[in-house]
Amino acid sequence: MELNTFIPKKRIIFFIGFLILFTAVIAVKYARVMLAPESEPRTVIKIKERGAIVDRNGKILAAATTLYNLSVNITLIGDINRFVNILSPIIDVSETALLDKIQNSKSHFLYLKKKLSENEKDMVKDAIREYNLKGLRLEATAHRIYPENELASTVIGYLGDDGKGLAGVEYSLQNILSPPEGTAGAEGDGYTVALTLDASIQYMLQKIAEQTKKTSQAEAVIFLAVDAKTGEILAYINEPSANLAHFSSSTEAERFDRPAYFIYEPGSVFKIFSMAAFLDLGTTKSSDIYTCDAQFIFRAKQMTEKGSNVIRCLRVHGQVTPRDIIKFSCNDGMAQIADKTEASAFADRIRLFGFGKKTGIELPGEAAGLFAPVSAWSARTKHTIAIGQEIGVTTLQIMQAATAFTNQGKTLKLSLISEIRDSSGKTVYRHKPKPLTQVVSAQTAKTVLSYMQTAADDGTGSRASIKGVPIAVKTGTAQMAESDGRGYSATDYLSSCIGIFPVDDPQIILYMAVIRPVGQTYGSLVAAPAISEAANAIIDYRGMGRTNAPNVTHTGIIPQHRQTPVSLGSVMPDLSGTPKRLLLNLLTRTDITVKLTGDGYVTGQSPAPGTPIVKGMLIELTLE
Repeated sequence: MELNTFIPKKRIIFFIGFLILFTAVIAVKYARVMLAPESEPRTVIKIKERGAIVDRNGKILAAATTLYNLSVNITLIGDINRFVNILSPIIDVSETALLDKIQNSKSHFLYLKKKLSENEKDMVKDAIREYNLKGLRLEATAHRIYPENELASTVIGYLGDDGKGLAGVEYSLQNILSPPEGTAGAEGDGYTVALTLDASIQYMLQKIAEQTKKTSQAEAVIFLAVDAKTGEILAYINEPSANLAHFSSSTEAERFDRPAYFIYEPGSVFKIFSMAAFLDLGTTKSSDIYTCDAQFIFRAKQMTEKGSNVIRCLRVHGQVTPRDIIKFSCNDGMAQIADKTEASAFADRIRLFGFGKKTGIELPGEAAGLFAPVSAWSARTKHTIAIGQEIGVTTLQIMQAATAFTNQGKTLKLSLISEIRDSSGKTVYRHKPKPLTQVVSAQTAKTVLSYMQTAADDGTGSRASIKGVPIAVKTGTAQMAESDGRGYSATDYLSSCIGIFPVDDPQIILYMAVIRPVGQTYGSLVAAPAISEAANAIIDYRGMGRTNAPNVTHTGIIPQHRQTPVSLGSVMPDLSGTPKRLLLNLLTRTDITVKLTGDGYVTGQSPAPGTPIVKGMLIELTLE
């Protein structure tokens, strides 16, 4: 059977005509969609808000805000010169730059400017309506404001353009501040993280650290304060540090987290941990007496390197007890005790303090320090570790180890997180003290604190003493290694001091390390005065009791302060008495620059009230 292939000519013509008509209709509809004017920007969709970062008292350190990206479909612009002339002053981009950007674009879609403020966004929308501009689109993006600028910036970290943390808590707690889809809490806004930091203590210690760095002409200063009973870090000073308002222009030195990353030989501060180990191991006791002639000489058969068979003291101390060794920071006496201590037992006890491993703090990239195994020790390693050499530590390790002296010989885990709250305000996590290891006995811890108090009363730490409150102190001065690792520098030192108070019931641990001071290098002269100043400030701030404390009077006049957020109009208002929290709106504006100095309430301002507000002006506010 043959297939009949005959098709009438009319049917073919009809089919072709229908196909042409159908194609034309589709083409017209597609063209209408593509060429339709966009007289209004697309409706901004509410985006999930990243959780805030606050201090232990609720002071905002990092808050979510919304900025806007402005894009355009170049094919819909029309008169490009008119378009550029209208838009240029609104988004603060020169007409030439804007014109070049549009004309040189290789794509029809182009971002004209990112991170527009709420004010700029409103002006763009007004221009679209008033001048019938085509093709523009506003896109809401999550952003961050850091109202305290450089305060605790090392801990807080920074948020990148992609909405993800780049450093600090913003990075390490990314999935808590902004839970990813499919995880707990992802259905709402991010969790609020309350740090253990007290912004007031942080501010006080920051100022002391800045002054110490300036006076000593040091390369950097590290300054930490820890709650002796809980392990909570109250202040975390890393100077220099980045200003979060201008993080993208910060230097590598400002971004470097020294308390967590910087490894160094601690010097004589380490003697308190060595002495605690020796006392607990029974290789010395408080009544033992040693003779210091300013040098400890190793037996010649033990040493082969010229000049390496002596550990020296600054001066002859004569007859000394373990208390005197701490009081005068006697290297000879420490070496004598170390000489009769079994190396592996000493090493094990130092490791129990936490040296040679990370503390586990809630920050990224913490260093573990340097602590060689006993099998790699030389004949003098045991003796030099005892005085704070041949061991690399971090400031966080020093602080965590020191909690053994404030908790009856048991260390506490350090923490930077006080609370975590969900979007409804419900607390889902609250820090509780985490005891770690019983390093030494409670009696040994108490004994070492009493030795340190002697150092503060009339020893090397006397410049760290404070009136009316007993403090335990140990200073340190350590030569720093050469950059090539061959020997020690003749000019580079690390000056340090640790203070624990009150001695009878420790509440606060302070530690300062001054890196490469110029001129004076002794910890007793460089760091100890800063410990005294900080301790006094904290005692007054927290209302801690002093013996023979003076009476304080008050005028009875309580000033009234502004209660509503600040909004600038055409002239500068009188901001006297305005609390810092009500100034946050000003920090998000890009048409002016606002500089805040201090904390509390506005006590001074520039320019004066009544001054016209102009684009690009600098507003300086002093707070106390």
